Amino acid sequence: MVRVSLQTSQVIKLMWSEKYRPQIISDMVGNEEPRAAIMEWFAKWKKGTKPLLLVGPPGIGKTTMAYLVAKQFGYDMIGLNASDVRSKSRINEILTPVLGNVSVLGIPMIFVDEVDGIHGRGDYGGAAALVDILKEPTVPIVIAANDDSLEKMKNIKKVVTTISFKRIPPRLLRVYLENILKKENVKLSPGSLIKVIDKSRGDIRSMINLTQSLINGFNPQTEISFEKINVEDGVNAFFKANSIDEARSVLYSMQINPRDKINAFYSSIVTSDIDNPTLAKYLETISDADMIYGKIMKTQNWRLLRYLNDILIKLYQNDDRIRYTKYNLSWPLLNRIRWDGAKIKSLSSVMAKKLHLSSSAFVSICLPYVLFCIKNKTLELELEETFGDIIEKEMELIQ
Repeated sequence: MVRVSLQTSQVIKLMWSEKYRPQIISDMVGNEEPRAAIMEWFAKWKKGTKPLLLVGPPGIGKTTMAYLVAKQFGYDMIGLNASDVRSKSRINEILTPVLGNVSVLGIPMIFVDEVDGIHGRGDYGGAAALVDILKEPTVPIVIAANDDSLEKMKNIKKVVTTISFKRIPPRLLRVYLENILKKENVKLSPGSLIKVIDKSRGDIRSMINLTQSLINGFNPQTEISFEKINVEDGVNAFFKANSIDEARSVLYSMQINPRDKINAFYSSIVTSDIDNPTLAKYLETISDADMIYGKIMKTQNWRLLRYLNDILIKLYQNDDRIRYTKYNLSWPLLNRIRWDGAKIKSLSSVMAKKLHLSSSAFVSICLPYVLFCIKNKTLELELEETFGDIIEKEMELIQ
């Protein structure tokens, strides 16, 4: 049971940008032609089809569209961003196991966000390695960028099909925002409405966040606009914070999908050099966060989302040993876990119900840790004998 004690004055308002995040493609606003083109690309996709490059300013729906179309067409999406693919060795470690494999959860699809951020001083061969993969796609690949006019995007543009997104017109933003205000049973003066829409400059996420801050003071006490802190900077800043209040502000500044936020803290913690008692304490908190998110998704009671950051704040301590890391588990192990067939799928279904998780979350996050604990005889599970072989097989891969 997750226990969260909050006084009325301390209740954290639910993020409207999450509450009203589109659940199906038809929920999205604006950019009808680009969306139709993406749907057509997926409908006609076959091995060797040029990858898609989605181009447009932040906050207009590129990432959301990628997630929703993957869901609609039944793909198991592997989501990455520029920080994950800056080196050749890193991109090969992450993507090589995916290419040409069929996931136990479906056919994999690769989505790489912010590819225009791969280049520069932080690029250690990642851009060239990505281009090589884009040239011979064996699974659907979609990449996104804020700007494709830069010189560094030239080689990528040669091997992709580009679809451009435009800023959402003010008239559509107004209709969309007024609908949210009506659902929330709140009002914004005509002057404030115009100012919010004008300040957002077509960025629908920014518009919703700014509106909520005006209505109920959701915006945390920080000088940094929360949509400007990405997941890597957020995790690093959280563990460098000088106080719990500063850490809490960082949490609210990480305006990303709650699942991505939980995963980011999990992968960063388990790959850090910390002692076992501290690790166990961290993982217990991550488990609490995952359970509350699982309950939200199962019941669609989005009011519970207000408690998520109050759970994650328990992770805080000034600890420079923890740095942001994504997909840094052993990929030979993780790849086998994700693509080893029907037995893994069946096992994940059984365990997901026991742990109140989705099968996807159990396979990609929990199973490596469960196997490690079983191998070290710190965990015993009562499972059907049919699972014995696959568990033994996977444990042999753990070093």
